[in-house]
Amino acid sequence: MTEIDWPGLLRTGVQRVGLKPEEFWKLTPAELLLMLGAGQGEVPLSRAQLEQLASRFPDTVKGV
Repeated sequence: MTEIDWPGLLRTGVQRVGLKPEEFWKLTPAELLLMLGAGQGEVPLSRAQLEQLASRFPDTVKGV
């Protein structure tokens, strides 16, 4: 059996999903995995990744 990284999961649930700690602890592992996008192919971009992408490829208005 593998060890579960509870601190890492809690950090991910709070920071990436926006859960409150009490909400996190009420979830089943299956519910948390579903919220994190497990089994759905690629995980969506985080806010930081989106901002990094937007800074590399900013929207521009032609003719301005």
